[in-house]
Amino acid sequence: MIVDDSFPFLESVSRVLERQGLEVVGVASTSEEGLRGVAELKPDVTLVDVALGEESGFDRVKQIASPTILISTSPAEEFESLIDASPALGFLNKAHISAGRIRGLMNQKPGHESAA
Repeated sequence: MIVDDSFPFLESVSRVLERQGLEVVGVASTSEEGLRGVAELKPDVTLVDVALGEESGFDRVKQIASPTILISTSPAEEFESLIDASPALGFLNKAHISAGRIRGLMNQKPGHESAA
């Protein structure tokens, strides 16, 4: 599942990940839609934008009942302490999102072997 407030990004990254062999089970443009979608669809992993309009993705990853990966167009260095303090599996820059990188972060979590 992907939670991001940019419709063009949701469409393009969904297509890219699907072509790379990941099933994107849902997308959401607000954190509320994302929370509902995760509860309903139970994805293996949820990509969450750091900046969801007026909301913080860092706050939302604490509420999402699936492993999460934070995403942003900004470099990880800008958020390093927040990323480290979050329950997220890690961080990916939006320009570098790929099925391989998502799988890599998922496989770092002990006991988790499947892909999204």
